[in-house]
Amino acid sequence: MHRQRGFTLIELMVVVAVVAILAAVAYPSYRDYVLRGNVAAATAELQALRADMERHYQNNRTYASVTGGASTPCGTSRTVGNFTLSCDGTPTATAFSIQAVGDGFTFKLNQLNVRATTAGPWGTCATAWTLKRGQAC
Repeated sequence: MHRQRGFTLIELMVVVAVVAILAAVAYPSYRDYVLRGNVAAATAELQALRADMERHYQNNRTYASVTGGASTPCGTSRTVGNFTLSCDGTPTATAFSIQAVGDGFTFKLNQLNVRATTAGPWGTCATAWTLKRGQAC
C-alpha cells in the first residue's frame, strides 16, 4: 500500500489564517514601538539643541546670531531619523523656540523649557510632549 505524505489544503489554509491574524495584531504594535523610538530620539536631540542654545547665550548674552561672531545653533537644521530640528521663527536676544517635525508630529520647546506637541497622531498638548499613544496631556 502506497501512502501519500504532505499537507491537505485545509491544513494549509488554517496555517495561512493563523499567520494573517498574528500579523494583523503584531504590525500595529510594532509600528507604535518604532514610532516611539523615533519620538524619543527626536525629543532627546531637541533637548541637546536647547542646551546648545543656552551655551550660546552664556557665551554671547543673546540667543540670536552675533554680528561678526558666532551664529545661533538653531540657525541650521538638524536631522534625526525622520525628524528635522530647526528654529521656529528667528531667535531674539532673550527668546527662542525650536521644533522637531516628522512622522506627523511637531514638538516645540522654548527658552523657558516649555514643551508642546502642536501636531501628532497621538494628539496635541500645549504643555507637554505626547510621547506615546493614549498619554494624557
